[in-house]
Amino acid sequence: MSKLELKAFLDAKVEQYNNPGFIESDPIQIPHLFSKKEDIEISGFLTATIAWGNRKSIIKNAKRLMHMLDDAPFDFVLNHQERDLEKLESFVHRTFNGDDCIQFIKSLKHIYNHHSGLEALFFKNAEKESLQKSISKFKEVFFEINHLARTKKHVSDPLKNSAAKRINMFLRWMVRQDNTNVDFGIWNSLSPSQLSCPLDVHSGNVARKLGLLKRKQNDAKALNELDKNLRKLDPVDPVKYDFALFGLGVFEGF
Repeated sequence: MSKLELKAFLDAKVEQYNNPGFIESDPIQIPHLFSKKEDIEISGFLTATIAWGNRKSIIKNAKRLMHMLDDAPFDFVLNHQERDLEKLESFVHRTFNGDDCIQFIKSLKHIYNHHSGLEALFFKNAEKESLQKSISKFKEVFFEINHLARTKKHVSDPLKNSAAKRINMFLRWMVRQDNTNVDFGIWNSLSPSQLSCPLDVHSGNVARKLGLLKRKQNDAKALNELDKNLRKLDPVDPVKYDFALFGLGVFEGF
């Protein structure tokens, strides 16, 4: 397949999957429950954090978590008292437990009170064609308050060779603007051209079959390779191809 043929094929797959029907079976449906910017970004961040494993289980547990936050995540993060956190002790999704959940709420409160919120923090360390340094700095700030050592594993660091799939997916949700109301595009200080593809088993395997990725591990080096090749296809909106790679892998078994 030539580069032009590959682009045409993937563009068609983007059109097929980047539409409201995608929301029905995807964790992105959780932040779509909200209309306030801060509710969208907090619910999106928490949902992306637990987005591994069975998708039905992810969605079920993310909805449960939103109920625990009184279906008002921003208000809960900003105004909770210590006693309000007790009900979160029972939350669990795979290895993310109640202690981790409480730590996340405390760290988010710190970010909104002392770093002007999530968008401002990611923007502060953004590079022209990458947000990977931003993610690494975000993790530093996230855990600059007193924290549990065990919880640090739930925030990836690309500068330690992680593909940081879940945070890159969250950033796609917040930054990327499309005309189909799937991604939100509510972080106007950042550009879709700075985003990286959420690299997982499905997108990685499809990318290798299409010649977009040679490296065998799904790590930061592989992500850099994939990003470069996707930017050749569309430098303005490279991560739109996440819909194509994911759709081909999950829905079509490509």
